[in-house]
Amino acid sequence: MNQQKQNGNLIAIITMCFIFAMISFVTNMAAPFGTIWGYTYPWAGMMGNMMNFAAYLFMGIPAGKMLVKYGYKKTALIALGVGVAGLLVQYLSSIFGADIHAFDYQGQPVALNLIIYLLGAFICGFCVCMLNTVVNPMLNILGGGGNRGNQFIQIGGSMNSLTGTLTPFLVGVLVGQLSEKTSMSNVAPLLFIGMAVFAISFFIISAVAIPEPQQNVKNEKFAHSPLSFRHCVLGVIAIFFYVGVEIGIPAELNFYLSNMGFEGSAAIGGTLAAVYWFLMMIGRMLSSAISGKVSTSTQMTIVSTTAIVLLLIAIFLPESVAIQFEGHDIPVKCFFIAICGICTSIMWGGIFNLAVEGLGKYTAAASGLFMTMVVGGGIMPLIQHAIAQKVGAIPSYWLVIAMLAYILYYSKIGCKNVNKDIPVE
Repeated sequence: MNQQKQNGNLIAIITMCFIFAMISFVTNMAAPFGTIWGYTYPWAGMMGNMMNFAAYLFMGIPAGKMLVKYGYKKTALIALGVGVAGLLVQYLSSIFGADIHAFDYQGQPVALNLIIYLLGAFICGFCVCMLNTVVNPMLNILGGGGNRGNQFIQIGGSMNSLTGTLTPFLVGVLVGQLSEKTSMSNVAPLLFIGMAVFAISFFIISAVAIPEPQQNVKNEKFAHSPLSFRHCVLGVIAIFFYVGVEIGIPAELNFYLSNMGFEGSAAIGGTLAAVYWFLMMIGRMLSSAISGKVSTSTQMTIVSTTAIVLLLIAIFLPESVAIQFEGHDIPVKCFFIAICGICTSIMWGGIFNLAVEGLGKYTAAASGLFMTMVVGGGIMPLIQHAIAQKVGAIPSYWLVIAMLAYILYYSKIGCKNVNKDIPVE
């Protein structure tokens, strides 16, 4: 019986890791798609990404309630169905609406097909929000919580980073170099691949037995909520800041390098941003190897402190200190910023693991709160960029340091459960 349970758990773990990979696949489509739209509408380059993140704000708490009402498996299946719909709507933007102008923006006529695309991106945001709500607590539960729960989340996170690294590469293979002549019809094969993966996953998950820790509490009226736990509330704030840190570091680095003025500066900016994401994958792999032995709090303390130090060096190091990189003098500070990827890599899983520790039956609702706060990935980078436009890209990293300082506080002090008197069984 124990062997059968272990085999079932292994299948569930593999399934959750696969879902984790799919989340990144869908989310990272926004970057090349945004580039395509940006050639025609410069203001729209980041709008697909923003629509993805905006969906979390609306869907996070409902997704947590879905876990309680329908369970993990049904919620995942609903999410996959929504994902197919979202990708289908994005595909529709490639076949009609280009000649119909919906409205004017800043004196520029905006075609209906852009609106259709953004609607599809918003629907896909609902999908990845629900999938994230399922996969994070599920991996934590399958690992038994604590250090091993964090280990399982980091393994899933490694798959997430791998897919995020491969998605731009896949775009390149399918359509070659993006240019002003590239349209959504050129990336339609990527959308079809996504829809096929979602459909196949739907049938696989339908046949897989997934543990349902909420099945005994569906009709129970809870006396408390995740917000009754101080360490959960502080963790929700930490997640909001973390996603802002994760997105803001490479985005502003890319902007800084792309505006250095020499030919190919944008390509170098993109290269160092890719290095950042690659290091995130490496960091998650390393964490998954040690998380069974090294506590989440210790790991989080080390990486948040290291990230602060790296950014302080980057801020104070003179721009004149440079090295040759792809035929150009690139400020060394840029490399210190890119290295932060290995630090931010474990923060998502680490914060989630610490914040849901000891929540028991309140874990599903807490997961919904966490997904709502992913909207920080849309809000904080916008604030950082506004600061950058006023005082410069590099000084804007003081905001990132402040957010990392809060994460450091949470890792050492705020993560402690001081509400153990609340029943969670």
